[in-house]
Amino acid sequence: MDVATGTGRLAAVLAERVGPFGRVEAVDLSDGMIGRGRRIYRDLVQLHFQAGDALRLPFGDGEFDAATIAFGLRNLADYEAGFREMARVVRPGGTVVCLELSLPRWRAYARLYHAVFRRVAPLVGAVVAGRRGAYQYLPDSLDAFPSAEQLAATMRAAGLVDVMFRRLSTGVVALHRGRVPPRP
Repeated sequence: MDVATGTGRLAAVLAERVGPFGRVEAVDLSDGMIGRGRRIYRDLVQLHFQAGDALRLPFGDGEFDAATIAFGLRNLADYEAGFREMARVVRPGGTVVCLELSLPRWRAYARLYHAVFRRVAPLVGAVVAGRRGAYQYLPDSLDAFPSAEQLAATMRAAGLVDVMFRRLSTGVVALHRGRVPPRP
């Protein structure tokens, strides 16, 4: 399952990976995004789109082998609750993966990156979304977003085990992975 899927770009990659006999559920709070995703990826029979709240996923316990969220965690009101809910719908031994923006570890580079990102994101939003300030929330959200280490701790607090992360793209993105432990 892919949570906060938007138009389903990652979900489509996952669907191609599981093949025509697999199943990928793409969940997003926005009906508009879900509708666009359904239109774009209508030929992928193994990909299903559904509107839903990441903090109250519309699926039963242990239904999936894995849950992913890519650049959507910062939109949740409670990060730990989001991880807990993803872990709930993933079978014991399954994986929860989070790909998110991060600040590089080296402080001088982090300050430079943040200053450039603060100026570039809104410009990209104006071009891509066709309106000024469309992505202004991204650099603003980076100010208060947890570090990669703090996010790993949040995943552990949500009950995930074997949590690890890897910094990508010179540290401006972090890929986190945790495993759902056996149920008591």
